[in-house]
Amino acid sequence: MDAAKVAGCFKDRTILITGSTGFLGKLLVEKILRVQPGVKKLYLLVRATDDAAAEQRVLHEIIGKEVFSILREKHGADFQSFVKEKISPLAGDMRHENLGLESTRAKQLFEEIDIVVNGAAITNFYERYDVALASNTFGTVHVCKFAKKCSHLKLFLHVSTAYVAGKQEGRILEKPLQMGQTLKKARCIDIEAELGLANEVKAKLVKSSSSTDTSHQQLEKVAMKELGLKRAKYFGWPNVYALTKAMGEMLLGTMRGDLPVVIIRPSIVISTFQDPFPGWIEGIRTMDVMIAASHEQKLPCFIGGPILDSIPGDMVVNATMVAMATHYDCAGTQVVYHVTSALQNPLSCNLLEESVYAYALINPRVRDDKRIIQYKRPLLFSRYAYLNAYMVLTYKTRLQVLYLANCLLLCGRFTEYHKKLNKSLNYLMFMAKLYTPYVFFKGCFDDTNLRKLWGTTGARHGDGYAFNFDPNCINWRMYLFNTHIPAVLKEAAHMKKERNA
Repeated sequence: MDAAKVAGCFKDRTILITGSTGFLGKLLVEKILRVQPGVKKLYLLVRATDDAAAEQRVLHEIIGKEVFSILREKHGADFQSFVKEKISPLAGDMRHENLGLESTRAKQLFEEIDIVVNGAAITNFYERYDVALASNTFGTVHVCKFAKKCSHLKLFLHVSTAYVAGKQEGRILEKPLQMGQTLKKARCIDIEAELGLANEVKAKLVKSSSSTDTSHQQLEKVAMKELGLKRAKYFGWPNVYALTKAMGEMLLGTMRGDLPVVIIRPSIVISTFQDPFPGWIEGIRTMDVMIAASHEQKLPCFIGGPILDSIPGDMVVNATMVAMATHYDCAGTQVVYHVTSALQNPLSCNLLEESVYAYALINPRVRDDKRIIQYKRPLLFSRYAYLNAYMVLTYKTRLQVLYLANCLLLCGRFTEYHKKLNKSLNYLMFMAKLYTPYVFFKGCFDDTNLRKLWGTTGARHGDGYAFNFDPNCINWRMYLFNTHIPAVLKEAAHMKKERNA
C-alpha cells in the first residue's frame, strides 16, 4: 500500500482517540493532521471537568508542544483555525461507562465515529494496583463497549506493549492472549477477583487511616504499589503495567464480538527517528534513565544485558497508520503486530554504553569555572546479583561505617549527607531491579506480521517512504550519538528546570 493510499484512508474519517496527551498519542494526532488535512474530525478524550477545561488541556499539553512545529509552520496564520476545525476535545474518562460522557453527547458520537484508537494507559512500572487496573484493564473494557455502540465503526485499534508476553523465553508469536492464561503452572488469572482483591486491600487501608493523616496516605500508596508488583510477579509478569495491559488485552479478546480489532505491541519506545523531525521525546524511561544518570555522573554502575529491544516512536505511529489503512472495514479482523527491532536489527547494551561514553568525550560537561568534568564510565554487570554484591561491598559497607562514626564520634554532623547518599543508592538499586526484566529479557518478539505489513507498502530501504517503520534502516550508532542521546539530555535538563521552577 503506497503512502497516498495510506493517507487517503483517513480522508473524511471521524476518529476517537484516547491517550492523545501521551508521547505516542501526540505523534499520531500530529501525523494524521499533517499527511491528511482532509480528515473530518479527531475527537480527543482527555480527563477534565468540562469541555472548556478539556480544550485548555489539548491546547497546552498537545497542540502547544514542539512536535507540532512543522505543522504550525505549514499552516502559518491559519494554524489555530485549522486545529479548531479538525480537533474536538472531549471531557471524559475511560475509567467510566460511556467514557464519562453525557448521554446526549455519547449518542451523537455513536453516529459519527469511524475509527476508535485506544492509546491511553498508565505506563508507570511501579503504579498502584487499583489505579493500573482502572485504566489499563477496565478502561480498555469501557472503550471497547463504547466502540461496539458506534453504528458506523470500521476499526478498533488498541495500543498495547510487547511485554504483555510476560517473562517468556524463545520466540514470542504475534497472537492474541488467552483469557486467564499465565506463565505460572496451575495459576490462572481471574480478572474480576483481582479487582476485588485490590478494592478489598484498599478498603482495609482506608478504614485504618485518617483522611488527614498524610503519613498513612503515603503508606497506603506504597502498599497498593507493592500489591501490584507482587501480583504481577505471582502470575509471571515483570511489573504492574505489563500485567494490567495483558489483562486488558484478554478482556478485549473475549468481548470484541465482530469488532475489527488491530493490536499494536511496541517494545521499548524511544525518541523519533525522523518524523516529524529527529529526536523528539517526552519524559525519560528505561534506557534513557541510564543515559541521563551516566552523563550527570550519578551512575557508578548499572545492569547491562545482551539486547535492548527498542523502536523509535515515529516508527510505531507509522506502523499503526499503515495497519489502520490495511484493515479498515474488514469485519471480524483480529490481528497483532509486534513493532520491534531485535529480530531484524538488534541494539546491544554495549553499543548503548559505548555511544554514551563517546558522546561524553566529544561533548563534555563543563563546570561554572569552565573546567571540564572528566567522564567516568559506569561498570555494567551481566546479572542483577552481581550488581547487588558490588554495591554492598563498595558502598553499603562504607555507608554503615559512616553511620556508626557519625553517631559515635561526629555527633551527627553528617546525618543529612548519610541520608541523602543512602537514598540515592537505594533508588539506583530499585531502578535496576525494576528494569532487570527488560534488560535481561530472554524472549524474542516474532515480527512476521509486521514484515508482511511492510511488504504491502512496496517501499524499499531508504527510499523516503512517508510511513517508514523498517528497523533495518536504523544505524544505531549514528542514531544514538546524533539523535537519541542529545534528545534525552535535552529532555532531562528541561525536566530538571521544571522541577526547580
